[in-house]
Amino acid sequence: MITEKDFFELTTEPIDVGEVARRFVPNDCGATVALDGYVRQFTKGRETLYLEYESYEPMALKEMEKLIAEAHKQFEISLVGIVHRLGRLEIGETSVVISVAAPHRRAAFEGCEWLIRELKRTVPIWKKEIYAGGETWVEGEKNLTADEHR
Repeated sequence: MITEKDFFELTTEPIDVGEVARRFVPNDCGATVALDGYVRQFTKGRETLYLEYESYEPMALKEMEKLIAEAHKQFEISLVGIVHRLGRLEIGETSVVISVAAPHRRAAFEGCEWLIRELKRTVPIWKKEIYAGGETWVEGEKNLTADEHR
């Protein structure tokens, strides 16, 4: 079950990582871990010019809410914030921020890592990578190993 301070959003505006990470600072917590996912210039040896994100927004928001509820069941965390950007993003722009606050840092790190992996696997947000020589839609991650993520 999510808390009254958990939040999840889709936006077409630039994301302020610090604002997401510090939107709420629960009194019972000693750590907040924030993931800043941003557009990289090279993927698997190809130069990316920019990315485009699309989503089935009603379903994406429902799935984000489910992920937060499940994260609260699996990890000793107090607060989760997820903000994902849609539309065209240039190299270096933030595409997703996940913020997890917990009484202890280990749970915050573990919860944050689980959330980004599951978000990419289950939430209907699609990424199109545009290269100098073409473009390709990238599917969400299946259950990849750490080496396969590279």
